[in-house]
Amino acid sequence: MILQRFFHDGLAQASYLVGCGATGEAVVVDPNRDAAAYVAAARSQNLRITHVTETHIHADYLSGLRELCAATGAQAYLSNEGGADWQYASAAADKAVLLSDGDTFMVGNIRFEAVHTPGHTPEHLTFLVTDTAGADRPVGAFTGDFIFAGDVGRPDLLEKAAGVAGTMEAGAGQLYASIQRFKTQPDYLQLWPGHGAGSACGKSLGAMPQTTLGYERLFNWALADMTESAFIRAVLDGQSDPPTYFAQMKRLNRAGPHVLNGMPAPAMMPSHELEAVLDSGALVVDTRPWPDYAAAHVRGTISIPLNRSFVSWAGWLLPYDADVYLVTKDAMAAQAAVRELALIGIDRVAGVFTADAVSNARADRIGTIDQTDVRGMSAAAAERGNTILDVRNAQEWQAGHVPVNGGAMVLHIPLGQLQRRIAEVPRGERVLVHCKGGTRSAIAASILERNGIDAENVKGGFDAWLAAGLGTD
Repeated sequence: MILQRFFHDGLAQASYLVGCGATGEAVVVDPNRDAAAYVAAARSQNLRITHVTETHIHADYLSGLRELCAATGAQAYLSNEGGADWQYASAAADKAVLLSDGDTFMVGNIRFEAVHTPGHTPEHLTFLVTDTAGADRPVGAFTGDFIFAGDVGRPDLLEKAAGVAGTMEAGAGQLYASIQRFKTQPDYLQLWPGHGAGSACGKSLGAMPQTTLGYERLFNWALADMTESAFIRAVLDGQSDPPTYFAQMKRLNRAGPHVLNGMPAPAMMPSHELEAVLDSGALVVDTRPWPDYAAAHVRGTISIPLNRSFVSWAGWLLPYDADVYLVTKDAMAAQAAVRELALIGIDRVAGVFTADAVSNARADRIGTIDQTDVRGMSAAAAERGNTILDVRNAQEWQAGHVPVNGGAMVLHIPLGQLQRRIAEVPRGERVLVHCKGGTRSAIAASILERNGIDAENVKGGFDAWLAAGLGTD
């Protein structure tokens, strides 16, 4: 059996290629939209992709199953569990084989057995894998968003992200039952999860690329002996707000994502057109590194640097129903940015400008972002007429924040909510914006400027505030 793991850092998402060396057949589990990466990997190992499957209807990225089947002619295998509301709408058109609990399929000499493990989602499957050429029992399991290293999939996304009211507690109860059933598997069973540290599909995922059921039984909080009611309280407590784009991913993945037939290429635009694009009211995202943006950018753009967090913040902040434009460092960065956006279904990238568009812009269109440190924020916090804007998430705010002491207004608006709550930010005051370390606040400062509010970014953020020994509420 040949096993290769693919991992996307920005999405903290894992997918897998499993091949039979004897027959050359291969399956891809939970592919993202970049089909070419799997095809190239299979070819390098003298394999051909004959099967494609996924563990569930994903919420955090656009499924690449249809894309990969179109590229290779592979057979799709999809869950038939979860009830009528959680079926794949495109399954019939795609001639997919539908799997119920206990169903199996063969990839050469490798047997895949579907195990229904609801909780994270109603239709969720885990795949037990047996290399029948030398064994009569499973070597491991692809657990998707069921069991992670150190955690389990959150059961609240259907309610918080997809808007299906009243499903959190029921999902948590299903997850508890799935865990109790799965715990009867042997300790040696290897677990290959669908996500690692940094994913919003759980609250405390570990960074290990794989684990075993025995290890998780010892050290994963969710597999400890506890009552169902205690588990439900624990699994729902402390879950972060899901990114806004999760609802869109659920809808698109259930309906069947549009097939691109290859990742899109950037439509490069002449630099002199940037100002006209901004004047039309279009959204332009500057993906250059933050220091470059702070030093000089074209006013009206927003900053989302092309780094590990790019795809996540793009999902939080960019629309799916309108064109967007990008500014990138160079043509290579343009290709990378367009590819990243395609992974979450943001396909309406109407054009890309390189950094020349900034250097060639009129002087009166160039903006800068002022920066201060936590000592400057401390002084500003003591004076009326200033606003301290904290863009961290709710859990971070509750754990401690800049004191509300009768001086400056201390305002909390998580970055993902800032655009729709922009009216809450006072105009005509000095606004100092901070997060944990300075990354999210930099994006926030650009959003504020686009809305006519000049803001100062606080270098080092709340971590620096704590390190300086300044007080908290």
